[in-house]
Formats: sequence, C-alpha cells, structure tokens
Amino acid sequence: MPLTPISLDQLRKVGVGVQRPEDVVVSRDGRVWMSDQASAAAEALPDGSLNRVGDAGGSPNGINMDREERIIIANVGGLDGDSGTGPVQRLNTDTGEVEVLVDTVDGIPLVASNYPHIDSQGRIWVTHSTSRSGGDAFSGEPDGFLFRIETDGSTTMLATEIEFANGITLDPTEQNAYVCSTTGCHVLRFPINPDGTLGERKVYGPQLGKTVADLAAMRPLNAEQRGELGLTDGCGFDQEGNLWVTLPMSNKVVAITPGGEVVTMIADLEGTIMQAPTNVSWGGADMQDLYIGSIRSDYVVHARSPIPGEPLIHQR
Repeated sequence: MPLTPISLDQLRKVGVGVQRPEDVVVSRDGRVWMSDQASAAAEALPDGSLNRVGDAGGSPNGINMDREERIIIANVGGLDGDSGTGPVQRLNTDTGEVEVLVDTVDGIPLVASNYPHIDSQGRIWVTHSTSRSGGDAFSGEPDGFLFRIETDGSTTMLATEIEFANGITLDPTEQNAYVCSTTGCHVLRFPINPDGTLGERKVYGPQLGKTVADLAAMRPLNAEQRGELGLTDGCGFDQEGNLWVTLPMSNKVVAITPGGEVVTMIADLEGTIMQAPTNVSWGGADMQDLYIGSIRSDYVVHARSPIPGEPLIHQR
C-alpha cells in the first residue's frame, strides 16, 4: 500500500470535552479510550459523549492495554512540580479502580513516567522522561531512562541517559525497542538481546528537525519556523514497517520508512484542527482507524490511515 499523506479535510474531532488527551488506545472490540486528566481515562462514545472512569490524579499521559484490557497509565504528574509524583498505574475500566504498579525504580522516585508498551510476555516497557520539573524538564539534560515491569511485578532498568525519553514501541518481532528522544529530535533504536537486556543504542533514521536551541535566536517563532522543529513525542508501526512519529511543536506527523526516508503524513502548521500531536494509535476491524492524541486540545483527531497499523498485544 502507498504511504499516502493525509489531508486536513480528512481529519475529524473525537471525544470533545476530554482533558489533556495525550494518548488513545483502542480495545479489541473498537472502544476508544483517551487519557484524561479529569479522571483516569475517558471513553469516546458513539453519541459524542464521554464515559469518564477512575481517578488517577496527576497527569495521565501515555496509555496502553494489557490482554485483560486493563488500561496501563504512565503518569507524568511530577513534571509540573505540584503533585511531585509520576507513577505507573493500572485502571480497571469495569470498576474504576486505579492501582499503583510502580512508583520507584532502583531507588529513583518516578516523577514523569511517560509511555507504557506491553510485550507478548505481558511485560510493561516504560519510559521515564526526566527527574526535573518545570522549565528545567526540557533543558536537554540526558536524565531520562527506560525500564521494564516484569510479570512478577519487579522492575529492570534497561537504559539511562536519554534526552527526555518519550514514546516507546517494539517492532512486531520484538527484536528492537524504539524510543523517542524529544529534545534530541530523533528516535533511538535498542536491539533486544535474548536475555532481555538491551544492546547498543543507535539513532534510527535521520534527525527529524531542528532543536529548540537551533532556533532560539529567532523567537518568537511563526508557524512556518515552528514547522522546522523536530522534537519527537510518540511513535508506532504500521503493517508495512513504517514508523510513524509525532512532532508536537511543529504540528506534524511523519513516518520513517524501512529505508530511512522521512515522509510527512500530516502537516497542520497553523493548528487548525491538529494541535500539538503527541501519539498515534490504530484500531477498528481493519486497523485503519487512526487516532492522534494531543496535550493542547480538548479532543483527539481521527482519520483513515492509508496503511493499517500494527496490532498491539491486546488487539491480536
């Protein structure tokens, strides 16, 4: 299938009224759930209303589902410096119960858990962006890390010294982990060894745009200048092996092809409908319903994807 860009007139709003919908996860039967700062997760119902469930506190950020269709929440609540914590939580959407799975790793308090990904063994891979808060969080200091919650509840530190570790995904064969480094403006690839440890990291594809420092002298930036920024946020694979990456500062979604080419899939420099895109998620019977999260709008964006998304564990 061709990697055909999506025009803005193909986008529509979903889940209007949700608060800080950074991410979307679609259940096996097509229910659309969004992270929601006013609860824990909100379901976008067909009639346009919301079904808010639970109370996570802080700022629910990246979300995903396990095979039991419980929602795993990476809470980034410590970034604002108010709540001070950013644990990994689990929501039972039937009862509304929210439990804390992990709030420290190797003695490090979790301040900004960013995104969870569940592998075929039921282990949860989680990025932690930074232990800083406020304006210092995006200073470019490489204090982000990647850890894994094992099936027995223990944790394993996998990689450290990442520049604002953000979205994470594994390839379908689970041979590599891909982590968005926001302030690095690129994606890192880590080979996964047979024993579950990670090999040497490498940048996957090219740098996806300019850094904040590159354009510092030009502030305030106009829309066209912001469109040059390459700060990465979330990522996900389609079934042709293209890695889709969101660029929230430039209001773009791009795809890195297996050959390393970068294709702009959606560009809304003025933010007419897609504002600060943060994650890409697929669902539906044909896996071509594409949802794009946001930290700036009170809705998520839906479009039909030219290529089906790679099913996640709970969708297989």
